[in-house]
Amino acid sequence: MTSVHDEVEYTDESINFLETLWGEGYLSPGGPEEVRAVLEGIDLTGKTVLDIGCGSGGITRSLAADYGAARVVGIDVEAPVLEQARRRAKDDETSERLEFIQVEPGPLPFADGEFDIVFSKDSMIHIPDKETLFADIMRILAPGGWLVASDWLMSHDGKPSADMRHYLDCEGLSFAMASPRRYQSALEGAGFLDVELRNRNPWYREVAHRELAALEGDLYDKAAAAAGRDVVDANIQTWRAMSVVLDSGEHCPHHLRGRKPA
Repeated sequence: MTSVHDEVEYTDESINFLETLWGEGYLSPGGPEEVRAVLEGIDLTGKTVLDIGCGSGGITRSLAADYGAARVVGIDVEAPVLEQARRRAKDDETSERLEFIQVEPGPLPFADGEFDIVFSKDSMIHIPDKETLFADIMRILAPGGWLVASDWLMSHDGKPSADMRHYLDCEGLSFAMASPRRYQSALEGAGFLDVELRNRNPWYREVAHRELAALEGDLYDKAAAAAGRDVVDANIQTWRAMSVVLDSGEHCPHHLRGRKPA
């Protein structure tokens, strides 16, 4: 989800900025192509899907419209993003298959075995207790169901480097980064089978450099018109700091998945 705090972190201005960069309804990198990569080999046709940290709803809507899910529930802790998601989904042909719910940080408010697929795109970074999170996802998955996600990881556990600390300070968000080793351990500890983690640092390292060049160049005026110059200027500083820890490998986005025993 997009926050573990009561304070709103994703304002209308920040939403507008991120969507200018990544596309309407997308608050994380890669757009539809990266969603397709996350879901590779997973069939959503006729399935019941939970989208954890749905943001402004672009992916949630796509899971129904483009991947054939029978029911998709998008959850988030922040009202502004959900307001945009509901407004945009209202006139979708798939609107009857979509539901957006504001939730509180903590246990997922769903019944045991309620979902065939749990999906999340770069949102679990906001949830510090990975072990409890994956155990709860295991609970709400039907037997044989899949957790399929991407998230932003740090290459190690423990104290971030000075460069990483600077980047996190620039972000100013409730990031709770953890290592691939901890994610793997938490998934296996929750009972997931066929656990797989794939490092996406090489991909996003190149993408982030292109994004920064665009923000400093031709995209600047469009982004400033959508979100304000102050927001864009602050994010350029964030992207510069992020590029350093992507280049070092300390910031290492991953795809991850695991299957609940049948």
